Amino acid sequence: MPDLPTPQDAAESALFSECWDAVLSYADLCTSGSLTANQLATEAFTLGMREARESDFAPVRSSGRRAARLPMIPLLLTAVRNTAAGWESGGLGHKLDPDLRLWLNSEKAARYTGPPLQRPVALRGLRDMQEADASLLWLAEVEALPLPSVARRLGLDQTVVAQELEQVRALFRDRCHRAHLDSPMAAECRSYARLLDAVTRSSAADTPEDLSRHLATCVQCAEAAACLRLHGGGLPAALAGGVIGWGGLAYLERRRRAAEVRLGVAGRPATADNDGGDPKESGGRGKVLRHGLLGAAVLISLVALGVSMMPMGGGSGDETAAASRDDRQPVADPTADVPSGDPTATHTTSASAAPSSSAATGKPGHRNPDPEPQGTSSATAGTGHHGTASADPTTSAAAACQVSYDLVNQWTDGFQSTVTVTTSQALTGWRVQWSFRDGQKVTQMWDATVSQDGGRVTADAADYNQTVTANGTLSFGFLGTWRGSNSAPYAFTLNGSACSLN
Repeated sequence: MPDLPTPQDAAESALFSECWDAVLSYADLCTSGSLTANQLATEAFTLGMREARESDFAPVRSSGRRAARLPMIPLLLTAVRNTAAGWESGGLGHKLDPDLRLWLNSEKAARYTGPPLQRPVALRGLRDMQEADASLLWLAEVEALPLPSVARRLGLDQTVVAQELEQVRALFRDRCHRAHLDSPMAAECRSYARLLDAVTRSSAADTPEDLSRHLATCVQCAEAAACLRLHGGGLPAALAGGVIGWGGLAYLERRRRAAEVRLGVAGRPATADNDGGDPKESGGRGKVLRHGLLGAAVLISLVALGVSMMPMGGGSGDETAAASRDDRQPVADPTADVPSGDPTATHTTSASAAPSSSAATGKPGHRNPDPEPQGTSSATAGTGHHGTASADPTTSAAAACQVSYDLVNQWTDGFQSTVTVTTSQALTGWRVQWSFRDGQKVTQMWDATVSQDGGRVTADAADYNQTVTANGTLSFGFLGTWRGSNSAPYAFTLNGSACSLN
């Protein structure tokens, strides 16, 4: 495994600290274990930084602009994807997530490296923007950083960053519209292009039935619709799915959780020691941490990543560990004071953010991940591993519980939600059930496995989050479709015991 590249200056050192946790988060989704995730992340980081340095020294074009390039984080994430593809073709595919291997050998993966005009609209639109504008859009929409943090990172005026973001969103829409028109498309798609542009410009515009039917069957136009429709909250998913590809939605959820962790510790002073942290930090091999500044960023990013892969609210119930998380500096803080250690020793969480499909487990009724951007109800998240539960959730003791149902995003025919359950008793397996009133259908779920019978939905624990401590929480998210109305679900139960809805 190669060493991480040596930062050339202080600016690049800060850049390393800002990007490493994002790279490791996506690498963990793509692999079968934490050590393998570190290996993939390191190789991809080296590849991505080499590509970035080469583009910085490339000659300026006659137009006065450098050749188009993705901003740093999505550039490194695509390097993870490309490195994983190299592993698959080089005989190392057994180290990768089984669902990723299926995707890498499909036509969907070929779109991201094939002819430029046939690549996803979001990828082409983001690449065609000035790098500063594209960075602002990615950090705010996909990395879920608060605007003051984005402004500090990019050196922008905090008083006008919100206005600049609105302008950048509009610019991204313009670039995506141009890319869509430039794409080779069927005559039917061409006939809907102008109507699609008009409908997506206004949040009050209704989608004609014929266009809606077309979007339900045409991936190319659905991708364009997701990028052109700036209202409704679907832009982050369109960006993540269109630029990263496989696992885009699962990565988006992890980054949202990581951002929540950083917000929880922002502004706190650094502590001299990290009591309550992972005891494995002191026994590392020190290979990746030979650069002190980069080492600090790596360790902190691993803590944020570990928390982001746990159910919302944690599941340990360990007050000391919770206090340790609160005492840590944000990942992007280049002055964070942490002890040296090996990131491969601290990264003990599961390599999955979601259960795998039937292709990996043989379990009927489970879908392969479809990483296409949201635009129709067919969009699904990248998934990880799922095994047999360590305990039958139906035999666990019934526990008093409270449920929080959060509608995260909603668009024309789909929505994204999270469910958080607080249990008064310890669990060694869990099953959460609820009912929909309006015929909603769950199309994809992460951090749990899903089945649905009519309006009744069942979510079973994944293999990595079976255990919940007394007074702890469990959390999972899902995508769904709706028509007519999308009212909140009711009749929540945990292992057969009725829960109160917050």
